[in-house]
Amino acid sequence: MRLPGYVLGAYPRTRLRRNRRDEWSRRLVAEHVLTAADLIWPVFVHDEDSSVPIASMPGVARMGERQLVDAAGAARDLGIPAIALFPATDPARKSAGGEEAWNEANLICRSVAALKRGVPGIGVMCDVALDPFTSHGHDGLVRNDYVVNDETVEALIRQSLAQARAGCDMLAPSDMMDGRIGAIRQALDAAGFEHVRIMSYAAKYASGFYGPFRDAIGSKRSSSAPLDKRGYQMDPANSDEALREVAFDLEEGADMVMVKPGLPYLDIIRRVKESFQVPTYAYQVSGEYAMLRGAVDQGWVDDRVVLESLLCFKRAGADGVLTYFAVEAAKRLKAG
Repeated sequence: MRLPGYVLGAYPRTRLRRNRRDEWSRRLVAEHVLTAADLIWPVFVHDEDSSVPIASMPGVARMGERQLVDAAGAARDLGIPAIALFPATDPARKSAGGEEAWNEANLICRSVAALKRGVPGIGVMCDVALDPFTSHGHDGLVRNDYVVNDETVEALIRQSLAQARAGCDMLAPSDMMDGRIGAIRQALDAAGFEHVRIMSYAAKYASGFYGPFRDAIGSKRSSSAPLDKRGYQMDPANSDEALREVAFDLEEGADMVMVKPGLPYLDIIRRVKESFQVPTYAYQVSGEYAMLRGAVDQGWVDDRVVLESLLCFKRAGADGVLTYFAVEAAKRLKAG
């Protein structure tokens, strides 16, 4: 067998199975390695002093402040470098304008402060978007049945500064408004927060895999009036457009970029990494988690699929993965 630039040998002198024979040999020639340091754990928080299971995401719960601090400490001790916070906002605090997003005493800001006090050494990442705070569930401000761009960006700046003041280490704008990375970066730097990182949801697709997440934060609309975010999130048919989105965000000051969802978009991850050679992350989203979790729990697939699914992101070129399996995966990796 011959490929351009390589002489690969021929059977029987060359036997590819030789290197697969023993466990030590397989480890020796492994091309990609998954570790706990590759994982970011998305966590849902609420205003109650309890953990409340999320029905559509078995094994995942909304946590109160005390439970959050304890869980984050355990994650840190497993080697997980960062957690990402998402709020289940009290409906009474939601509004059409999403003003609760920049209330410096809101659930997210209090949670960030609690983590910085109670769990030193773990990175805290905050979502930047209005959907947890708006009564309509959209990521931005709605005018005449349309999510407006520039006015939304101004709101996102206010949200970002509130989170930075609370102690957030990394902002993750997930709204997909044009120009928001540059505007947020400029505002952070002007306010003395030049150390705060930005991981941009650079290629976020209008996907059907987000349903359980919307259950978790309470932003899901009824079936009679479903959310339609195709006016600002990307078309699943498009690949080249993802590269343009990433290029814009990097030029505007993003430190890292993300592709969302994960498994159905491995080709996008590969193209982004090969094109830009920057820190690139994948989000294994709620629908992906729910499918794998449900299949494992039902005994339909072997539980090895958890680590296998995460390793495939590394093989595609991702530097790390946001996954609800983070703690489970870190425990398995530690156990060997």
